[in-house]
Amino acid sequence: PLFRSIGAPSCTLVRTPTLQKGRRGTGKLVVTAEETSGSKDLVVLHFSATKLDKKDLFGKSDPFLVLQRKFPDGGKFVPVHRTEVIKNTLNPFWKPFTLPVTALCHGDYHRPIRIECYDWDSDGGHDYIGAFVTTLAELKSKQKDSFQCVNETKRRKKKHYVNSGTINLLKCVIRERHTFLEYIKGGCQIHFTVAIDFTASNGRPCQPTSLHYANPYQPNDYILALKAVGQVIQDYDTDKVFPAFGFGAKLPPNTEASDEFFLNGHLENPYCEGIEGVLAAYHHRTICAVFWSYELRSHHQPRSEVCCKTEGR
Repeated sequence: PLFRSIGAPSCTLVRTPTLQKGRRGTGKLVVTAEETSGSKDLVVLHFSATKLDKKDLFGKSDPFLVLQRKFPDGGKFVPVHRTEVIKNTLNPFWKPFTLPVTALCHGDYHRPIRIECYDWDSDGGHDYIGAFVTTLAELKSKQKDSFQCVNETKRRKKKHYVNSGTINLLKCVIRERHTFLEYIKGGCQIHFTVAIDFTASNGRPCQPTSLHYANPYQPNDYILALKAVGQVIQDYDTDKVFPAFGFGAKLPPNTEASDEFFLNGHLENPYCEGIEGVLAAYHHRTICAVFWSYELRSHHQPRSEVCCKTEGR
């Protein structure tokens, strides 16, 4: 359970996985828990590289970056983001990407960040090119816009080794991520528009398998969805008047399916008063249109007879 990892020393729980038939696995599963900080910031990062090591026998390299966050206890780095692979180049330009600051450094701008560079291999055995360690504070200050990509194993073995390339910081921008409540406090309003599908794929409304089925004991899926979403959103709309549309039904006196019609039956005004108004329009107007569509298609009855039958229900 999660509480065991939180209560364990260093908030880390190590277990050996159990295979089928009670056999114990050879690896270990490590679960580490860390309390999330309250930072709402986002960081936009953009990197390139120059003169990376050549790793492929018949080509150059297929480099990608892995950004890692350091845990406060134990000094372990864990991956938090991986860039896309740029094929056959020693001077890649990766696409900009956005990360929550909490994911990158837990909101601590001075916590170490390790950025590793690899050469991608199709078998998953990616070749390590090099890495460097920095902080978000250093990236943000832009006092340093290039970092030596160093392979420590090569450095120890080669006397005149300098680096395995250079990683260049092209962009580092911190943006605040506003919450839903902050948008509402700032005067933001949500406009709610309803569109209901009355095509044949929904099934005949008289059948229990139809999404439009008028069950006398419980609301159908469309009504549940309208209530679940609409009853929340209507409180963030000042006039609480919502446009509601339907499509895919045949409306009298026409015999062709309509691509768009107003649920309330008006020719020029699609607005309904609150969610209850939308539900009333759905019940009393468009269910008739759906029956019309199906009865006309299935039994080829005259329009007036079908219309009277459905409205009588």
